[in-house]
Amino acid sequence: MSDPRASRGASLLLGGYLQYRGAFRVLTLKAADRFAARDWASAQRDSVERHAAYRRGLDKTLAKLRSLWGDDVAKREPWRQMKAAYLDLAETLPDLELAETFFNSATRRVFATVGIDPEIEFVSPVTDVGDTGEPSGETERFAPCGSLAALLATALAHHLPRAGFADLAGDLALAVEVIRRQVPDADAAGIELVKSPFYRGQGAYVIGRLLAPAARCPVVFAFTHPEGPPAGAHLDAVLLSEDEVSIVFSFTRSYFFVDCERPRELVRFLKSIMPRKPVGELYNSIGHNKHGKTELYRALLHHLETTDDRFEIARGERGMVMVVFDLPGFDSVFKVIRDRFDYPKSTTRAEVMAKYRLVFEHDRAGRLVDAQEFEHLAFDRRRFSDELLAELAAKVSGTVRIGERQVDIAHVYTERRLTPLDVYLREASPADADAAILDFGETLRDLAATDIFPGDMLLKNFGATRHKRVVFYDYDELCRVTDSNFRDLPEPSSDEEETAGEAWFYVDEKDIFPEEFLRFLGLRGSARERFLAAHGDLLTSAYWRNLRTELLAGRLFDVLPYPAARRLRRD
Repeated sequence: MSDPRASRGASLLLGGYLQYRGAFRVLTLKAADRFAARDWASAQRDSVERHAAYRRGLDKTLAKLRSLWGDDVAKREPWRQMKAAYLDLAETLPDLELAETFFNSATRRVFATVGIDPEIEFVSPVTDVGDTGEPSGETERFAPCGSLAALLATALAHHLPRAGFADLAGDLALAVEVIRRQVPDADAAGIELVKSPFYRGQGAYVIGRLLAPAARCPVVFAFTHPEGPPAGAHLDAVLLSEDEVSIVFSFTRSYFFVDCERPRELVRFLKSIMPRKPVGELYNSIGHNKHGKTELYRALLHHLETTDDRFEIARGERGMVMVVFDLPGFDSVFKVIRDRFDYPKSTTRAEVMAKYRLVFEHDRAGRLVDAQEFEHLAFDRRRFSDELLAELAAKVSGTVRIGERQVDIAHVYTERRLTPLDVYLREASPADADAAILDFGETLRDLAATDIFPGDMLLKNFGATRHKRVVFYDYDELCRVTDSNFRDLPEPSSDEEETAGEAWFYVDEKDIFPEEFLRFLGLRGSARERFLAAHGDLLTSAYWRNLRTELLAGRLFDVLPYPAARRLRRD
């Protein structure tokens, strides 16, 4: 017999979800005003606030459920009944998949379920977002009108950033020039654009695809809003390749603000222009990271069901803080915090987790890998290599329980799999290795501009993406530039001081000596010379102190998701 409280509980759960989505949309809609007003500090605060909205909405909803059910809230039968009633209430929502994920978040918070429990959780296959070729409910199509300039003028007039244009005619002329160079029959093309602009940091982006007679290709119109005059937004770049668009939506970037009623439809369109991008990452990119995590987990289960792959220890040097393993053919790594850290690591488990939370909420600037946090996962023991089982038993037995048939993992982070930079440099061609060394320096600059210092400068803590971009992924020693004290190494006053094995002067835990960076990098020969020629200033305390002063004064930098060479107007 159904408990009369079940329908009330389902209403509370759906009400909690709808309140969260309302708060999410309010913050999303503010992005246009932030861009128009160049209020970048408020835009950053909105990003942090939006991350917190889900947790707050879930906490409030669970408090109401506990008041309704009392001790029965921890029993499975009420949740089984609420699940059926919830689906009846929510099944017509345009974002049903997000509503189901909210329900699952609630039940997992109460039960800490190991694995999945289909009786009290919504369990679905991997989301099918195949491109049908039909217009999406989140996009608008504009037919060819005989002239590319006329087409762009009509289409962009419907998708203007609220700031308006500083020089629309000039921008259109530059855009036409770029597109004609790269797209055959461009003047005979139509265009399909997402109805709402995407906002992130100090940029606004109109996303779509060109529908030329010979082929379709993605298109991104990237806008900036610099200090005037002239007042208004500038079209800064036009991007026309899958790789360029994929980097704009990178897993190393913070999430966009984009108004969207039907997220599955938007993800379907984005997948059509970035077919190699995982569905979970696309949900993440539009701010729905909880459902992105759901999609990642479903993709993992699907991979395990359809292959014989086994979890193995990941390539590269073993970490002193994490045990890292992966699954061949699945583009993620799994990182479990060790029970004890090897010397000289002096951090704690709580501090490591705090660093990951900082990265989640921070501007990742295209250089910090997004990490998804999972709890209470369970896998068949036979899917683990013997070497990995031994490593887990020796290093993370407090977090991983290895049974006769099953391996239970209480806590784990997942990240996109990268090639460790030290491995990449050994295996890459000389040209690619040189490019990576130069990009490594740009990585340090980009992180510093967003108030992040990596802490541990060893190359093994950085990685190369499939686009050959260098990014940082090991966060246990990460800190803020503004919290650090950058010093010059004191000159020794005696032979004893000069030959001392340890520092003969006082060193505070926040002291950093840039002159020592090169020693940790281990660069040799031409690689060392190329790094010094391009980035020698990174080895001076003056560079870091000057930047720290600017950051403390409130200056906000924006790291563009495309090369300077792609900018239409170069300073």
